[in-house]
Amino acid sequence: MAKEDPPAGTGAGPGNTTLSRGSYGETLRINEILRKETVGGILLLIVTVLALAWANSPVADSYFAIRDFEFGYEPWHLKLSVGEWAADGLLAIFFFLTGLELKREFIAGDLRRISRAIVPVAAAFGGVMVPAIFYVIVNLTSPETLRGWAIPTATDIAFALAVLAVISSHLPSALRIFLLTLAVMDDLIAIAIIAFFYSEDVELVYLLWMLLPLALFAFLAQKNPKFFGKRISAAWFILLPIGMVVWGLMHASGVHSTVAGVLLGFMIPVLRRKDGRAVTPRPNKPGLAEVFEHRFRPLSTGIAIPLFAFFSAGVVLGGVEGMIKAATDPVTIGIVAGLVLGKPIGIMATTWTLTKTTRANLDPNLKWVDILGVGVLAGVGFTVSLLVNDLSFAQGTEHNNHAKLGILAGSLISAIFATIILRIRNRHYRRIQEEEKVDSDEDGIPDVYEGR
Repeated sequence: MAKEDPPAGTGAGPGNTTLSRGSYGETLRINEILRKETVGGILLLIVTVLALAWANSPVADSYFAIRDFEFGYEPWHLKLSVGEWAADGLLAIFFFLTGLELKREFIAGDLRRISRAIVPVAAAFGGVMVPAIFYVIVNLTSPETLRGWAIPTATDIAFALAVLAVISSHLPSALRIFLLTLAVMDDLIAIAIIAFFYSEDVELVYLLWMLLPLALFAFLAQKNPKFFGKRISAAWFILLPIGMVVWGLMHASGVHSTVAGVLLGFMIPVLRRKDGRAVTPRPNKPGLAEVFEHRFRPLSTGIAIPLFAFFSAGVVLGGVEGMIKAATDPVTIGIVAGLVLGKPIGIMATTWTLTKTTRANLDPNLKWVDILGVGVLAGVGFTVSLLVNDLSFAQGTEHNNHAKLGILAGSLISAIFATIILRIRNRHYRRIQEEEKVDSDEDGIPDVYEGR
């Protein structure tokens, strides 16, 4: 007989259990972030459809004319097209929040403990390496396309959450946090890949000059209680111009300017109590990290990422003949294989190996099919994959267009497979969620989170 799912709430302690529940405060904070990202994911779906429709309409020329229109101050290396401003400028906001979120997780979040951080971090690396290997294997005999090896390595958390919203999944908090950590680590690894493998003709002088405003930004951010006094909410008026100088010098250096966003995010101080947990700011006295997140997350989710996606996702499909040609291109095949197969294999294999080698147990509320479902869902790649594509192949070229189709196709297939797996388990997930709401002693903390 098949084994029944264990009753919800029977997880072992976090010390010897893989993917056990975290603290209640951290769960609330992560759920709020995921709620905002879900809205952003739905917006991404809309702008992607609009971009595809416009790029394949009778007035397609106007779409590409807008995307390729250049403006800016050329002596400062800032005469860029609209599409380049979206990729180099607006995405820096997204990566700033990525750096800030990752720092908060490792400084004051549940991932400050190595025992909790090692699995999702290692799984993220597995989820990057295996898709890249799949792509390289497919393109091994095509040297001119090997440059795109990093395209299928990223997970788009907003799109993934939009899929969960559409299928009405009741994914437990432990799996949601696991998925978010995977996506954030993916983004950090991606920005490291961009910095080391996709930076050309680096101007060391500009890079060294960039360190001066970066150091000033870090100093003022770390000293903000004394420097800004009671008007901490006004800090961003001073720090933002300095951050823009850092971005400008990074762009002039030849290193992709989005790297500046991550570095600036790392400079923002994250406060924590003596027990290691994050300090919960009072509503009338937010910390600097909360101020920046409050100011920039809506800008990132509602404007920066959708605009980048709109100007990057537009690709001419070329009818049946064009689709067949794209389907036989090793670039397309490698990306689809990396997203659909490489992602879940890398995440699943790494998680299973770590669990077994450390003699830990998977939380009794979960099964390995749940990890597989999250791994498949992580194959929904979009924003960063499109960015790496534009760095790998020039816009408008055949390989660039085919890569976009591969990203869209691979993400769609991953979304469909993830829907099938997660919907099968949805009844069990609903039971876990109901258990996580029970508060018998009415102290404001659900029973399953007591003592965590």
